[in-house]
Amino acid sequence: MREELQIRIHGDATLPTLIYLPGIHGDWTLVGDFRKNLTGKVRFVEFTYPRTIEWSLDNYAAAIENALAQNEIRSGWLLGESFGSQILWALVGRQQFSIHGLILAGGFVRHPTPWAARGMKRGSGRLALAVLTPMVKGYGKIARWRYRNAPETLANIQEFVARRTPVDFHAARHRLHLLAENDPRPIARASPLPLFYLTGWLDPIVPWPFVQSWLKKNCPSLRTVKIIRTADHNVLGTAPKKSAETVLAWMEKPDARFAVAG
Repeated sequence: MREELQIRIHGDATLPTLIYLPGIHGDWTLVGDFRKNLTGKVRFVEFTYPRTIEWSLDNYAAAIENALAQNEIRSGWLLGESFGSQILWALVGRQQFSIHGLILAGGFVRHPTPWAARGMKRGSGRLALAVLTPMVKGYGKIARWRYRNAPETLANIQEFVARRTPVDFHAARHRLHLLAENDPRPIARASPLPLFYLTGWLDPIVPWPFVQSWLKKNCPSLRTVKIIRTADHNVLGTAPKKSAETVLAWMEKPDARFAVAG
């Protein structure tokens, strides 16, 4: 049976809605502590993507709109994490869902080094699947240190590792292809929606100086950039408390221009 898009909703419908679009891994297993720090303050909506190698970014966006509509969610903030930022721009371009504001978490418009993403896709294709299992187990051990200050996320690491199957591996490679070929710059330039950029200082995957520079030059709706010095590319997982505080401040005052801080 084909796996479908999954949705989970945390919090009362009277609270402001924050919709989390996960990164290349495609699920909610690394966002537990960030979610916990938002408890009682927002209605947090999260997704796990189907492990498909057929969907376009527009397919992702349409499926998310449909899931939101089925749950009577008509408007909200979008939080695009890394690859999820590409779905965020697809949702903006489609103009089918009422969006209050946009937050990029380790995200981007056009990837600053699309050739690197293509190289990662080609390189991963050469990996024997027999190598995948020990690599994932090794990551699981590293993750215990990486998320040592995020107990909720740490508790989900076993689920994260269990989900990294060969089928999941091929789906992630397909997502790499989608982001490498996507160019939503015209959408980002034209969008009047309040835009915020959050990332960790140590981010070789999506180098933030390039993203920050492009946003400042091309997006009049950009409100501010926040670089958390103690975090990495997965800023929501490695600095969950500070990320949650930052996102809440932005949602409360979407038109304010905040000082850049670490």
